[in-house]
Amino acid sequence: MSFSRLALLFSLAPILRGFIAMFISGTFYPLCGVMILRMDLVPMRYMLMHGVILGGAISLAINLPIIPVTVVLNLLLIFIMMGIMRTQSFGFSGASAAVMVLSMAAASIIMHVADVPAKDTLSLMWGSPFALTVSDLICLGVLALLLVLYVILNFRTILALFFNKEIARSMGIKVNFHYTVMVLLIAVVVALAMKLLGAFLIDSLLLLPVLSASSINRKGSGGIKRLFIVSCIFGCGLSVIGYVTAVIINWPPAATISVLAGLVYLICIEIKALRTKKLSLRA
Repeated sequence: MSFSRLALLFSLAPILRGFIAMFISGTFYPLCGVMILRMDLVPMRYMLMHGVILGGAISLAINLPIIPVTVVLNLLLIFIMMGIMRTQSFGFSGASAAVMVLSMAAASIIMHVADVPAKDTLSLMWGSPFALTVSDLICLGVLALLLVLYVILNFRTILALFFNKEIARSMGIKVNFHYTVMVLLIAVVVALAMKLLGAFLIDSLLLLPVLSASSINRKGSGGIKRLFIVSCIFGCGLSVIGYVTAVIINWPPAATISVLAGLVYLICIEIKALRTKKLSLRA
């Protein structure tokens, strides 16, 4: 495809808006992915995706805007999950699993009672960057800005929480407050990104760049800061290159970015394995 042809395609509003969304999401949302992986919150990610399905069923049943309903509902599910954690002994994974099952059961009942077609609710899993509006881009941008500001202004606190919660608490850090803030940020990002971009892109933008960066990130002083930075670089490159490639070859952007992110992760794992083997030979 010639450059003029590509420029013409990107002059179309849906394609340009999709590119901007991919750039924002890929560059900044991996910050959330670092929090998810470092705080072992992966089970919560699945719970939040089921919360989006429940929110979609509710919004379709009573004819309300989907995004506000799913965001508010996911925040409510987070508070329910944290309440279960405080009163029971089975911990985070058990609480998130319980809330996930309850949310899916509630969604099934609502779809049956209100006669909401399952395909309409499940279509929330496949958002398209081509369908975004200017207001959607503003929402993605504002959320990205909040993430960046939180990480920059509270980096030392985040570092202490990642290292050890008890030590952070002994340092006078408000552990419960910051833990709750990070969990709520993750909830909003998953709810918003899943509706606007689709579930396919959630892992590709939030987790795979972080996993790739983690596999080549060396431990030591500044390791967490490098992890944040390298994850964002990976996310930006994967989202931009994957999106442009999808436009050129006329493939689905979500699938193209996901395949590219998966391949890069496999390459990074191989690089790590070769590095480990080389160090063992030297020893």
